[in-house]
Amino acid sequence: MKYIYLFRWLTWPIRYFFSLIKRKLGKLDLLRVEVFVVLGNSSHLFVKGRVVEAYKQSRPSDRNTTLHNILATLRRYAGSSVPDAKVELTIGSQKKTLITDEEGVFEGLYELNGEVSKSIKAVQLSLLAEEGLKPEVASLTKDILRFENKYPRAIISDIDDTIIVSKATNIQEKFWLSVSKNAYTRRPFPGVSDLYSLLSADGDFPVFYVSSSDWNLFDLIQDFMNYRNIPLGPILLKDRHMNLRNIWKSGGGSHEHKVQKITFLMNFYPELNFVLIGDSGQHDPEIYAEIIGKFKHRVEAVYIRQVGAIDLSREKELNDLLPENKIAWVKNSTEAIDHAKTYLPL
Repeated sequence: MKYIYLFRWLTWPIRYFFSLIKRKLGKLDLLRVEVFVVLGNSSHLFVKGRVVEAYKQSRPSDRNTTLHNILATLRRYAGSSVPDAKVELTIGSQKKTLITDEEGVFEGLYELNGEVSKSIKAVQLSLLAEEGLKPEVASLTKDILRFENKYPRAIISDIDDTIIVSKATNIQEKFWLSVSKNAYTRRPFPGVSDLYSLLSADGDFPVFYVSSSDWNLFDLIQDFMNYRNIPLGPILLKDRHMNLRNIWKSGGGSHEHKVQKITFLMNFYPELNFVLIGDSGQHDPEIYAEIIGKFKHRVEAVYIRQVGAIDLSREKELNDLLPENKIAWVKNSTEAIDHAKTYLPL
């Protein structure tokens, strides 16, 4: 997706001002509020989503041709996000106003009264119809996802080259996979469904996905997981690609956002201990080393799928942080399953 990110970065000023002009002239199409996550704990609520023009996208199929998938990708990335739009968030009797950024993304973190937080099960979101903004639907309701039980563990996982074959270390191959395949023709790594089902007790334990893919791929990732029987959970993706330093790095730029998002999850759910899953193709070992440095006693195990040649210095950095039986550098899901059965309470 690197070249798509570059295209979006280069065309961002045009798209931004074109969206503002269309808005002033009342020429925007019907607008859609897409909600990515609504998370709750005992005291706070976190919500994230975006506002885009309501493009029509046919449901993918494993019978779609390469051309059909390429056209669907272009349609996905050509959709206009809407900056400076106001979204009203209703939390019980409270109303909050969220304003979208340059990429049409909104987010909010709100402190709630303890009793109110426990009693509210869902929130409502409505696009405020002003200056020609026309919502596709008047409002939508989303359940608040909470993890209030005493779980043996939770999982935080990467996506690209961890659960889905992405060829992230080869830009040309990654680009071709991204545009020519869909959620039903992208390939998972063998045994991934079994591994994640084992670690999460068939999805009963929380699973979070943190990736450097961008929000345009949110529905594709969800469809892929559903189709491949991989436990669903909150998905946190990369917000922006508007930094040249980020654009030119493999995989779409800096991965510092993954550190920030994992840190947010660890702080938001302080009662949970985590298993971290990633691959060595990019920065997961270094990211997880940084996380262990902050939350050492809450990381129960780390699984890194080994990509390419072994780098002993990278392995040593991570291995020195936790006991030997808590770090597993594996070639495949079978090795990870064997390790989990031996060293984790299942």
